[in-house]
Amino acid sequence: MAPEMAQVDAVIHRRLTSEVALINQISHYIVNAGGKRIRPLLVLLLARALNFEGPERFELAATVEFIHTATLLHDDVVDESDLRRGRETANALFGNAASVLVGDFLYSRAFQMMVSVNRMRVLDVLADATNVIAEGEVLQLLNMHDPDISTDDYLRVIRYKTAKLFEASARLGAVLADSPSEVEERCAAYGRALGTAFQLVDDLLDYEGATAELGKNVGDDLREGKPTLPLLVAMQRGSEEQRQLIRQAIEQGEVERLPAIVDIVRSTGALEATRQAARSEAEKAAQQISSLPPSQFKEALLQLCVQAVDRKS
Repeated sequence: MAPEMAQVDAVIHRRLTSEVALINQISHYIVNAGGKRIRPLLVLLLARALNFEGPERFELAATVEFIHTATLLHDDVVDESDLRRGRETANALFGNAASVLVGDFLYSRAFQMMVSVNRMRVLDVLADATNVIAEGEVLQLLNMHDPDISTDDYLRVIRYKTAKLFEASARLGAVLADSPSEVEERCAAYGRALGTAFQLVDDLLDYEGATAELGKNVGDDLREGKPTLPLLVAMQRGSEEQRQLIRQAIEQGEVERLPAIVDIVRSTGALEATRQAARSEAEKAAQQISSLPPSQFKEALLQLCVQAVDRKS
């Protein structure tokens, strides 16, 4: 897919252009930060798997990357993060106000791009996605520093905040191909399950790797008071003393106790449980596209399910 992704990158750089120098500077900084580009890849792979080869696929692949990038800019401000993918965040370099406003620019530019495709269904899908993502951000904010949230509440945040854009990206491939509604729903379900698996692995990597490997600060989730699945499972399985330690760390955002908490998370099998939950979602995703006609694009989509779970960064 490298040649197709190169075309997406060309659209991204063309569409990033602004007469305001700071917008260009920040936009290019974060877009060139070396992300995995999975969401635009989903648009391209699903479109090709369903035999659509029109140029609109490049515009929409770039559009979902803009939406994703806007959410990262806003996320890092809300989370007060200073490191992403091994580099300083935009807010650490340029300040919170500039990051929020450039995020707004990317959102509005994404909507201009949606309109250019001239398909009402595309607008419907992406307008719904951006709204749900915003709801997910607020839900996560409400859950911060709350050790008593349920696993269902945690998964709801993932579905809204992360999986929704994966879902929309996969759905767009089917929309472009004018697929029947049943096929469109299966593609969307693939994206939703894949996105859930991807985020579950992201959450366990916070307790599994070193900062240099992950490109983010190990323990960030704990500092921000995010009760992710590894912590929820560790609290369920740990001793009363271990449970209280984790509760206190979530409530107060204590990173000083991180080594002890990492030990608890690992010793209770919480990482294995989280990866198994991710594997279950990835298997659901693969099942959803089993009826697609055989092609190298379908094979790539199935391979993504494996990579989402087995990755180390």
